[in-house]
Amino acid sequence: MIPLGILLFAGCYNDKEDELYPAGQVCDTTTMSFAIHIQPIVNQNCATANCHDAVTKSFGHDLSNFNGVVTSVNSGRLLGAIKHETGFQPMPKGLPQLDGCEISKISGWISQGMKQ
Repeated sequence: MIPLGILLFAGCYNDKEDELYPAGQVCDTTTMSFAIHIQPIVNQNCATANCHDAVTKSFGHDLSNFNGVVTSVNSGRLLGAIKHETGFQPMPKGLPQLDGCEISKISGWISQGMKQ
């Protein structure tokens, strides 16, 4: 028989919603589309002048359009870079990591099949 304390401890979860999503924000990632949810994040943080815009295409990544973002995702570079994972160049370059909700939206969009 398993002691009740172990069962209760195993059910604990340390993340607090107010710390993950400040000011009572709820991060809805249920139905992500590129045009509505992902493109604004990418345009603001990635597809900017002298970075991953259509002109500069830094490191060969043009994130100014749907096909370019899908190509970057399929190369395996996008998520590692925005999550600042070991072995990846942290993006956006020289700036803080995207907030948790933005990363969750991009991850959700990818896992939902990268709908346009």
